[in-house]
Amino acid sequence: MREKDRERAQSRTGGKGKAGSKDDGLTPEQRRERDAKALQEKTAKKAAQTVAGGNNSGSAGGSKNKK
Repeated sequence: MREKDRERAQSRTGGKGKAGSKDDGLTPEQRRERDAKALQEKTAKKAAQTVAGGNNSGSAGGSKNKK
């Protein structure tokens, strides 16, 4: 009975096990490098928006709570 339930649950999730969601074939060092590069690109894009005058992208949202 338990085995059938596991099979049904596995088929619902697309056959991925618990480890399948985190395993992307990269070593922890490669994952850190990839994440660092993505973070640098994100911050550079945000900095370019603020330099271009696009301050309405969330940094002005904090002023709503000030009285």
